[in-house]
Amino acid sequence: MRKIFAGKSKNMTFLGMVALMSATSALLNSCNFKNEVNNDPVVSSQEHPSAEIVPDNNEEEVAPDKRVIYLTFDDGPNQGTENLLKILDKRNVCATAFLVGKHAYGSKRQKDDFQLLKQNPLIELANHSFTHAHNKYTDFYKNADAVVHDFDIAKDSLKLTDKIARTPGRNIWRLNNINVTDIKSSTAAADGLKKAGYKVIGWDLEWRPSQKMTLKGSHEAMIKKVDSIFLNDLEKTSRHLVFLTHDQYLRDADSINELDMFIEKLQKSNKFVFRKISQYPKINEVLN
Repeated sequence: MRKIFAGKSKNMTFLGMVALMSATSALLNSCNFKNEVNNDPVVSSQEHPSAEIVPDNNEEEVAPDKRVIYLTFDDGPNQGTENLLKILDKRNVCATAFLVGKHAYGSKRQKDDFQLLKQNPLIELANHSFTHAHNKYTDFYKNADAVVHDFDIAKDSLKLTDKIARTPGRNIWRLNNINVTDIKSSTAAADGLKKAGYKVIGWDLEWRPSQKMTLKGSHEAMIKKVDSIFLNDLEKTSRHLVFLTHDQYLRDADSINELDMFIEKLQKSNKFVFRKISQYPKINEVLN
């Protein structure tokens, strides 16, 4: 790839004060640090550049030749959550889990997986509603107040400290600098979430499922899509790509291996860094 990115994000002077951040703060806020519970002798911080400490929410730390990928996984805790965690631990890479409130308490296994997600420093938790619209999306988005209430219930039940959210069944963005609604009948509900203080994040690229609810296609094909998005500047924010797939697609050996190889090859290319969604540019600005 030869394209030099500048683009939609403002270039600002690097803040020297970042260097004065304490090691403790960096470890707590960074998603790219050495994972001490990683037992894979092959994977190390030397092998994977993503193991380097990256200060929280500072896009100026990204070198001009690097691109940022935000790995996000929806609908957890669910079948496949434990496999996802094994991959992230093996590759020492961070991600954001957009959780469904009722899934966190749906069964003993889901409760246990919820605790694993909460305890893993590579994982950031975010809001994907309480009911997941009961999978009846058209009806769900007709009542904007009910949508906000559903997200409030999820926030309280999951004890989430931030109001980062993703809408079920919709690719909607509501940040100060990004306003996108894929299906216009959901506009009022999306605006209601923003008014309630939610920072709504969609995605730039989704790894979709096959009819058997496994990952469709190969990791090579997905990497080509990543390169194409960056090359053609199709991200919502230049040099920052939000990637989506779902925990429940990671139940079979092939899907687990494909996601693992996808992450490994992105790391080994030395072109990308990985961050949690709370580090997305401008996400922490006060909504207006």
